[in-house]
Amino acid sequence: MTNGQIQRVSPDARTRAQKLGAYGEQLAARHLVGEGMVVLDRNWRGVGGELDLVLRDGDTLVVCEVKTRSSTSWGAPLEAVGRRKADRLRRLGAQWMSAHGVRVPDVRIDLVGVLRTADGPVVEHVRAVGA
Repeated sequence: MTNGQIQRVSPDARTRAQKLGAYGEQLAARHLVGEGMVVLDRNWRGVGGELDLVLRDGDTLVVCEVKTRSSTSWGAPLEAVGRRKADRLRRLGAQWMSAHGVRVPDVRIDLVGVLRTADGPVVEHVRAVGA
């Protein structure tokens, strides 16, 4: 919204954003599996949002937000998750566990930032965001 007016997003722009997001989520999942995690779910929808990736890291359930950018003009991918978003991810993680009958000793919120560059993707993983 700019100057009180709604800006419309073209269907092509939405499709490009969805493709970029799917690309980033695929790279993030591959990266996290390479770190020894197991993917339990992708793009799970709950009340109030969606979880990009749900993983297991040993005895810890990991709720992972993936942010993908094709440039840093809107900021670096890792700048996209603040306290409010981390709290929402925590609530969604609790919903996911309830829906799947899962109980674990620890739940962690992680963030993976993917920046698509001319030299190839740059993947950054931050553990325990908003802890």
